[in-house]
Amino acid sequence: MVRLPFFLARGFVAAETMAAAMPVIIGAHKTGLLTTVDLLGEHVRNRRLAAAARDQYVQLLYALAAEHAAHGVEVNISIKLSMMGQIIDEDLCYEHLRSLLTVAREVGGFVRLDMENSTILESTLRLFDAVYPEFPKSVGIVLQAYLKRTRDDVERMCDLGARVRLCKGAYREPSRLAYQRMSEIRTRFVECMQVLLRRGHYPAIATHDDRLIRATQSFAKDKGLGADTFEFQMLYGMRPRRQQQLAASGYNMRVYIPYGNMWLPYYSRRLRERPENITFLLRNIFRR
Repeated sequence: MVRLPFFLARGFVAAETMAAAMPVIIGAHKTGLLTTVDLLGEHVRNRRLAAAARDQYVQLLYALAAEHAAHGVEVNISIKLSMMGQIIDEDLCYEHLRSLLTVAREVGGFVRLDMENSTILESTLRLFDAVYPEFPKSVGIVLQAYLKRTRDDVERMCDLGARVRLCKGAYREPSRLAYQRMSEIRTRFVECMQVLLRRGHYPAIATHDDRLIRATQSFAKDKGLGADTFEFQMLYGMRPRRQQQLAASGYNMRVYIPYGNMWLPYYSRRLRERPENITFLLRNIFRR
């Protein structure tokens, strides 16, 4: 199989190895940004590879803990459960996840469970529910505003006191499950954002959309909510100047920094999300 050259993805992916990604993470921290780090990969169907993914996540937590001691970098990662055996055996995935969260708690870290497509949504929520009572300070979840069920999931997570990252959603889903028009998705995003800011526990508002950023800022101001009660999140390589503007304005601004050689699915979703990302890609190729 032909392997595409990494320079195609370097605008959206920090590096192919943890060692090469670490200077990017430290650099972001030094500019006033918070970080969450993601080892790329998904839909592992081999038990040995699922265990290897767990071990790589553990190594990442320890490496970030060392950088926390040296540079103050947060021990904060985002993971995909399908990398740790979710689609092989949910019980296997639970054991891997619990082992990972035990380490996260040991090093004072935080693990966010990324939300993947709807075929494993219920499984992801079951696994979150299974580990949350034991690790309430160490684990959070992602909810996607374009899914028609998400408002109810947001309310439930607020009742639990769980930390939620709200995003629009990046996977192709059928109209019976997800809103398709961007205007409707934005409306639902704002509804969920308002619930999270009112009732949630330090929610993360993950968007590059200025309309949604302004809506969040306006709602927080109207309700007298301080900038330290929530955070904005954006992807590495997406709107870096806007990230810095928000951080300079006193908002907690976290950048999602992915690395790894399994970058193609992630990279492909970034191109599908926004047409302007293709222009970004072309500029990156010719800048090589």
